[in-house]
Amino acid sequence: KIGLFCTTPSVELARVMPTKHAMEMLLTGDNMTAEQAVKCGLINKAVSPEKLREETMALALKIAQAPSETVKVGKAAFYKHLGMPSVADAYDFAKGVMVENMGSADAVEGIGAFIEKRPPKWTS
Repeated sequence: KIGLFCTTPSVELARVMPTKHAMEMLLTGDNMTAEQAVKCGLINKAVSPEKLREETMALALKIAQAPSETVKVGKAAFYKHLGMPSVADAYDFAKGVMVENMGSADAVEGIGAFIEKRPPKWTS
Protein backbone atom coordinates (compact mmCIF):
# COMPACT_ATOMS: atom_id res chain seq x y z
CA LYS A 1 0.00 0.00 0.00
CA ILE A 2 3.01 2.30 0.37
CA GLY A 3 5.21 0.96 -2.45
CA LEU A 4 7.30 -1.13 -0.08
CA PHE A 5 7.12 -4.92 0.33
CA CYS A 6 7.49 -5.87 3.99
CA THR A 7 10.33 -8.34 3.55
CA THR A 8 11.54 -8.32 7.15
CA PRO A 9 8.09 -9.07 8.63
CA SER A 10 7.71 -11.79 5.98
CA VAL A 11 10.51 -13.79 7.64
CA GLU A 12 8.51 -14.26 10.83
CA LEU A 13 5.09 -14.52 9.18
CA ALA A 14 6.30 -17.36 6.95
CA ARG A 15 7.39 -19.27 10.05
CA VAL A 16 4.30 -18.81 12.21
CA MET A 17 1.39 -19.16 9.80
CA PRO A 18 0.50 -21.02 6.61
CA THR A 19 2.31 -19.65 3.58
CA LYS A 20 -0.92 -18.81 1.72
CA HIS A 21 -2.18 -16.62 4.56
CA ALA A 22 1.18 -14.94 5.05
CA MET A 23 1.54 -14.16 1.35
CA GLU A 24 -2.00 -12.76 1.12
CA MET A 25 -1.35 -10.52 4.09
CA LEU A 26 1.99 -9.36 2.70
CA LEU A 27 0.72 -8.76 -0.84
CA THR A 28 -2.46 -6.92 0.13
CA GLY A 29 -1.34 -5.11 3.28
CA ASP A 30 -4.78 -5.84 4.70
CA ASN A 31 -5.31 -5.98 8.43
CA MET A 32 -6.94 -9.03 9.94
CA THR A 33 -9.33 -9.42 12.80
CA ALA A 34 -8.37 -11.25 15.97
CA GLU A 35 -10.63 -14.12 14.93
CA GLN A 36 -8.86 -14.38 11.55
CA ALA A 37 -5.47 -14.30 13.30
CA VAL A 38 -6.52 -17.23 15.50
CA LYS A 39 -7.93 -19.16 12.55
CA CYS A 40 -4.75 -18.91 10.48
CA GLY A 41 -2.42 -19.60 13.42
CA LEU A 42 -0.87 -16.16 13.78
CA ILE A 43 -1.97 -16.05 17.41
CA ASN A 44 -3.06 -18.79 19.82
CA LYS A 45 -5.98 -17.05 21.41
CA ALA A 46 -7.91 -13.79 21.19
CA VAL A 47 -9.23 -12.18 24.36
CA SER A 48 -10.82 -8.87 25.18
CA PRO A 49 -8.53 -6.10 26.42
CA GLU A 50 -10.22 -6.38 29.82
CA LYS A 51 -9.24 -10.07 30.08
CA LEU A 52 -5.73 -9.77 28.60
CA ARG A 53 -3.81 -9.48 31.89
CA GLU A 54 -5.82 -12.25 33.56
CA GLU A 55 -5.39 -14.64 30.62
CA THR A 56 -1.69 -13.81 30.26
CA MET A 57 -1.04 -14.42 33.94
CA ALA A 58 -2.99 -17.70 33.87
CA LEU A 59 -0.84 -18.97 30.99
CA ALA A 60 2.39 -17.78 32.63
CA LEU A 61 1.48 -19.46 35.92
CA LYS A 62 0.62 -22.69 34.13
CA ILE A 63 4.03 -22.72 32.40
CA ALA A 64 5.77 -21.73 35.65
CA GLN A 65 4.41 -24.89 37.34
CA ALA A 66 6.71 -27.01 35.15
CA PRO A 67 10.32 -27.58 36.17
CA SER A 68 12.41 -24.69 34.88
CA GLU A 69 15.18 -26.93 33.54
CA THR A 70 12.66 -28.99 31.56
CA VAL A 71 11.15 -25.85 30.05
CA LYS A 72 14.64 -24.57 29.19
CA VAL A 73 15.66 -27.82 27.49
CA GLY A 74 12.34 -28.07 25.66
CA LYS A 75 12.43 -24.52 24.32
CA ALA A 76 16.03 -24.85 23.13
CA ALA A 77 15.32 -28.17 21.42
CA PHE A 78 12.14 -26.84 19.80
CA TYR A 79 13.86 -23.89 18.16
CA LYS A 80 16.90 -25.93 17.16
CA HIS A 81 14.93 -28.64 15.38
CA LEU A 82 12.85 -26.03 13.54
CA GLY A 83 15.98 -24.98 11.69
CA MET A 84 17.03 -28.47 10.69
CA PRO A 85 17.07 -29.34 6.99
CA SER A 86 14.73 -32.33 7.20
CA VAL A 87 12.07 -33.86 9.40
CA ALA A 88 14.27 -36.96 9.74
CA ASP A 89 17.13 -34.82 11.10
CA ALA A 90 14.71 -33.13 13.50
CA TYR A 91 13.44 -36.50 14.78
CA ASP A 92 16.99 -37.82 15.25
CA PHE A 93 17.90 -34.73 17.22
CA ALA A 94 14.66 -34.78 19.26
CA LYS A 95 15.11 -38.46 20.16
CA GLY A 96 18.54 -37.71 21.60
CA VAL A 97 17.24 -34.81 23.65
CA MET A 98 14.33 -36.93 24.90
CA VAL A 99 16.62 -39.76 25.98
CA GLU A 100 18.95 -37.33 27.75
CA ASN A 101 16.04 -35.55 29.42
CA MET A 102 14.58 -38.87 30.65
CA GLY A 103 17.54 -39.19 32.99
CA SER A 104 16.93 -35.89 34.74
CA ALA A 105 15.76 -35.83 38.33
CA ASP A 106 12.63 -33.93 37.33
CA ALA A 107 11.68 -36.50 34.67
CA VAL A 108 12.15 -39.33 37.15
CA GLU A 109 10.05 -37.44 39.70
CA GLY A 110 7.37 -36.50 37.16
CA ILE A 111 6.95 -40.04 35.86
CA GLY A 112 6.92 -41.43 39.40
CA ALA A 113 4.32 -38.88 40.49
CA PHE A 114 2.15 -39.72 37.49
CA ILE A 115 2.31 -43.47 38.21
CA GLU A 116 1.66 -42.92 41.91
CA LYS A 117 -1.14 -40.41 41.16
CA ARG A 118 0.37 -37.65 43.29
CA PRO A 119 1.60 -34.12 42.60
CA PRO A 120 5.26 -33.94 41.58
CA LYS A 121 7.92 -32.26 43.72
CA TRP A 122 10.25 -30.60 41.20
CA THR A 123 13.94 -30.04 41.84
CA SER A 124 14.27 -27.08 39.42
